[in-house]
Amino acid sequence: MQDSPVDDTISRDPTLRLLRRLVVGLTATMIAGLIIVVAVIVIRFPSSGGDLVLPKDIHLPAGEQASAVTQGQGWVAIVTVSGKILVFDGRTGKLRHSYALGK
Repeated sequence: MQDSPVDDTISRDPTLRLLRRLVVGLTATMIAGLIIVVAVIVIRFPSSGGDLVLPKDIHLPAGEQASAVTQGQGWVAIVTVSGKILVFDGRTGKLRHSYALGK
């Protein structure tokens, strides 16, 4: 096979050789960056919900209505409309603590 005139020009011109190397390097960097971003997303966002499980029965005191719910390891906290924070045991659902929010 014979070299094409374009390949011959590129092999002789140092500026075009540098440009070719820069384009190849940029392409390799972009591919590596994309692989890293996908790996970080997969590692940071696991598919399972973890070990945190809500208890089957949580009963709010009479007249209370939930406004917000959060949970940690071994506990569930419910903020009520009336301004109380109720902390329940994460396994049994029994009330551990009750805190009144100041207004």
